[in-house]
Amino acid sequence: MLQQKNNPMSDAIHLTESEILDGLTNVTRSPRDNGLLEAIVIRPGSEERLSMQRCRLSPESGTEGDAWARGCWLKLPDGRPHPDVQICIMNSRMINLVAGQKDRWQLAGDNLFVDLDLSRENLRTGQLLSIGECVIEITEQSHNGCAKFSHRFGPAALKVVNSPTGKEFRLRGIYAKVIKAGDVQVGDVITKV
Repeated sequence: MLQQKNNPMSDAIHLTESEILDGLTNVTRSPRDNGLLEAIVIRPGSEERLSMQRCRLSPESGTEGDAWARGCWLKLPDGRPHPDVQICIMNSRMINLVAGQKDRWQLAGDNLFVDLDLSRENLRTGQLLSIGECVIEITEQSHNGCAKFSHRFGPAALKVVNSPTGKEFRLRGIYAKVIKAGDVQVGDVITKV
């Protein structure tokens, strides 16, 4: 069970595909540069989420305190967690659309929720972003919706994020690796480097 005070699963209202598609107009208006870090979440353990106001990002730990450093689904040949999936990032307008309320954002399991255009056109593989004291690099690894995403946000949300349009705009999110360690906090501006 997800660790939190209230159970946001009980407050779930799943949108229809049409409602989500209508809401994409707002999502695609996210800034192409000079975005904003709106939320930080770490996953201390399986199915646990902890919202943070500030945290440290590092090449060794990813989002420090997050389970990534203790092992993840993508590994290097020597068994260490793959750096290409250190940081999970999702567009805050998209998660707000499908989650309905901010206390449900953490259910997505992403680390950083940003008001920034994450589309393939705007952020190509290798693009560097500065957030707070950190620099991160966008990786090629795809971030796809899964059964958990469908359960938490509805089958229509899963269908939209995994559609060709969803993939082009990276509606489910992106992955990044840490290039320069440092602290980030909610409210930090995100700029292309």
